[in-house]
Amino acid sequence: MVSSSSHSLLSRITLVIITINLNTQLIFAQPRYLSKFCFPNEGNYTTNSTYRTNLNRLLSTSLLSNGNGHGFYSSSSTQNDLERICAIGLCTGDINPDACGSCLSNSTIFIAQACPNQKVAVLWREVCMLRYSNRSIRGFMEAGAIFYTTSSGNMSSSNVGRFNRQLMTLLERLRGEAAAGGDLVKFAVGNVSKNNVISQTIYGLAQCTPDLTELDCNNCLVSIAGDIPQCCYGKLGGRLGTPSCYIYKYISPLLHWDIYLQALQFDFASIRVATNNFSEENKLGWGGFGDVYRGTLLSGEDIAVKRLSTDSALGDLEFKNEVLLVARLQHRNLVRLLGFCLEGNERLLVYEFVPNASLDQFIFDPIKCANLVWESRYKIILGIGWGLLFPHEDSRFRIIHCDLKTSNILLDAEMNAKISDFGMTKLFMLDQRQGETIRIVGTYGYMAHEYGYFYDKSDVYSFGVLVLEIISGQKMCSSRHEENEDLLSYARKNWKEGTASNLIDPTLRTGSRTDEIMRCIQIGLLWLQQSMAARPTMASVILMLTSSSLSLPVPSQPPFFMIELEMSGVVG
Repeated sequence: MVSSSSHSLLSRITLVIITINLNTQLIFAQPRYLSKFCFPNEGNYTTNSTYRTNLNRLLSTSLLSNGNGHGFYSSSSTQNDLERICAIGLCTGDINPDACGSCLSNSTIFIAQACPNQKVAVLWREVCMLRYSNRSIRGFMEAGAIFYTTSSGNMSSSNVGRFNRQLMTLLERLRGEAAAGGDLVKFAVGNVSKNNVISQTIYGLAQCTPDLTELDCNNCLVSIAGDIPQCCYGKLGGRLGTPSCYIYKYISPLLHWDIYLQALQFDFASIRVATNNFSEENKLGWGGFGDVYRGTLLSGEDIAVKRLSTDSALGDLEFKNEVLLVARLQHRNLVRLLGFCLEGNERLLVYEFVPNASLDQFIFDPIKCANLVWESRYKIILGIGWGLLFPHEDSRFRIIHCDLKTSNILLDAEMNAKISDFGMTKLFMLDQRQGETIRIVGTYGYMAHEYGYFYDKSDVYSFGVLVLEIISGQKMCSSRHEENEDLLSYARKNWKEGTASNLIDPTLRTGSRTDEIMRCIQIGLLWLQQSMAARPTMASVILMLTSSSLSLPVPSQPPFFMIELEMSGVVG
């Protein structure tokens, strides 16, 4: 049963947020915070007491100086057990650091007003939670659902049953993803798109404080999910929370997403000035998704602006939601999306500026390629691998690239690889049914035989193509010798005949680690196998690249479908 009584609640907050796709206004009891618990039975402190002094110091200084870089803060005073205070702060996993710090900083004021002179207190706000206690709270889970709020709107009775079944399926998935998070963040977000069962999209978010074990996080989420029927079934939205876990469900985009969107949205006039009115002199390149321009903001920051073509079938709200997902992909080997701009028919994506050119301008240029030693190429291969692993398996949001190629690999000043255009396929997808698109997305030569479908191992296949191109300095689609072979056929033939060294760029054949290069050729061919089941996962890919002692299987026959694709007119 959902309870608002003072359970012994000193733990952490686990958040699960569920949303759906309606502009529903939510109503909460407090303008400054969602809920608070003060625990008068746990004792009071006096205004001039040591406890008050220690608490003020802890909340105002110590706590916010002890974050893990992922929205979790934990600290304690150094007094004896009688005067010791422990505090925890947690922000939702999709909020930026500045907004997180602001929310927690203001919470230190609100919690003193909400629970004056209380030795134990918890306060929830829209995007953060703050709590303190006179006993240890780090690493302890308490699953009592101590608060809930719901929206004022109700669903139609005919939709409730179908919606609830979809909702619980979503929650089960998010629960597992959040619980499996590491020591830095336990967070998951996702949605169930409208389909022939439900008429609206359901969004969801799940989070635990990362000091919980996987088992404790899972148990906490199971516990509060069980309280949904009592509090929230039939409601357009609702939240349930404990100091250890929190659930939030809605059929409209999360309220605080509007805050993130505002932070991500650029003014069109400022981008036009930054790019010199999208002049030819500022154009960096072009592709299937639109032209790319270099720009400089008034702050002096260099940016790259992708001016999207008008082929996207997504509405403005769907476009914004997809931008939010992509913007949360933060990794050193991914080009960072800074924001977006919507102005009439104009849709712009604003990225960090990466100073060096794309990979194709290095490995396919005879002069630049000759200066690209094996150590640099291997570093680029590893960077691409780490960049793919993150959105495939380590990110809160699983995103498949679907169009990985040399022109989408940018190189920074230190020649570190950064993958660009993650999420672009989804932004331009005409339809999606269980990972299928009715529009073929990809580039000839890089697409696996299951083209037209979205699978993580399709990216693995494209990565294999990149590896062969990086090693050889040749394009996949370039013909070779009298047999008019493409690069893959040439590589496979030489591997069978024991002459795989023929594939190596001549500039690498002296003074390079030939054994390491040959191993990378074998690894690349493993990724290019026709059977998806035979291709390794990205986690296995990284293991292959970083563990020279790992035995490698023999590659099976690669696909021979490229001529068929070319005849059907598929182009990138």
